[in-house]
This record gives sequence, C-alpha cells and structure tokens, in this order.
Amino acid sequence: MELHAATGAEGLWGQVLAILAMGGLPLWTIAFLSVVTVTLILWKAMRLLSLGAWTGRGRANRAVDLWQAGQRAQARALVEGKSGTRFRLIRAAMDVATDDSLTSAEAEAEVTRVARRLLAEAQAGLRGLELAAVLGPLLGLMGTVTGMIASFKSLQAAGANADPATLAGGIWELLITTAAGMGVAIPAQVALTWYESVTDRLALDMEDNATRILARRMARVDSGTHEVMPFRMHAQAAAE
Repeated sequence: MELHAATGAEGLWGQVLAILAMGGLPLWTIAFLSVVTVTLILWKAMRLLSLGAWTGRGRANRAVDLWQAGQRAQARALVEGKSGTRFRLIRAAMDVATDDSLTSAEAEAEVTRVARRLLAEAQAGLRGLELAAVLGPLLGLMGTVTGMIASFKSLQAAGANADPATLAGGIWELLITTAAGMGVAIPAQVALTWYESVTDRLALDMEDNATRILARRMARVDSGTHEVMPFRMHAQAAAE
C-alpha cells in the first residue's frame, strides 16, 4: 500500500514537472507566483485576526457607550491591555479627550495620526495581492503568445509538410499558461476584495468610535472657533 502511494505521488509529481516544462519560464514564474500568493493570503488572514478585525467589536462599542455615559474608569478597564486595532485607537482617543492642554485641532490631528498608522498596519499586504491578481493573467498571456509565435514560425519553416494536428496539440499546451495565470489571479482577486471589505469596515468602526469619544470634548474646547474636519475624510485618506 505504501509503495503504491509513493509510486502514485511520484507519478503525479512527474506530471506536474512535465506540464511546467511545456509552459517554460512563464509557467515556472506563475508557479512561483502562486506559492507567494497563497502564502500572502494565509499571512494576511492571520494578521487581520491578530489585529482583531473580526473580534472585539461589541466590547469596543460597550467601552465607548460607557465613556459617553461618563463612566470613564469602567470604559478604560474594558480596553486596557487589549491589542486589537479598535482598542488601540479607543485608548488613544481617550487619552486625547482627557488632555486639556490640547486644542480641538491638536486633538483631532493626534487621533488622525494614530488612525492612519493603525489602518496602514491593517492594509499591509493588500498591494501584493493586487499585484498578483494583475501579473497572473499577464504572465499567462505572455507565455501563450510567445509559444504561439514559435509554433507558427515552425509551421512556416515546415511549409507543405506541416501537420495541422501537431500545431493544434502545441497550441493547447501553450494555453496552459493562460489557464494557470487565471488560476492565480482569481483567488488573489477574491481575497483582495474580501480583505478590503474587512479593512473598510474596520476604518468605519474606528471613525465612529473616535468621533463618539471626541464629540463632547470638541463641543467643550474651542467651541465655535474651530471647524472640525469629519474623521471619515482622514480614514479615507489613510486607506489611500
């Protein structure tokens, strides 16, 4: 049984190597890109999990509710020691809200600075997935086009002795690179869209929490002398 399984594995590996050999350098490049893409997708999922992208939303909202109700000690206790992105921004906003030495503009600028840094952490790796989604089909198309050029050149050289069946077989082999490129691009694009929706939701939560924490302070400090720029604008700028 073990010998049969080993023989089957060797046969499968041999088929993979044969397909890669047919595609040449473009297909080898796509194979390497696929490994990088899968690694990046898994790393990004673990990274967002560690940043609390899918957890802690209810706890963060409760902390902000307590803060607005004037129960500041209880609110701080809920977010103290938590490493999630929402909690880190809430703690920064609470610190700013209780610092009377800051003007409204300075308080807003400080929270915006922290928000931009946290959003940059959450969005790390998205450019790589975007690049994989673009490069995959392009590499596949390049392999197919260059291979077809070589095939038609051979057909021309063969002249009247050319075998159309041989040409057709060569073309389907060359189309493997296009299929492989799409096979890399599709999961990369799906993951990119999903992760972007997660970070967008995270940005909206951060905007809402910061606005609610700073709202009372903004009304008290520099009242009527400073026009507060909506926090949404800062969050969008950070995302860009």
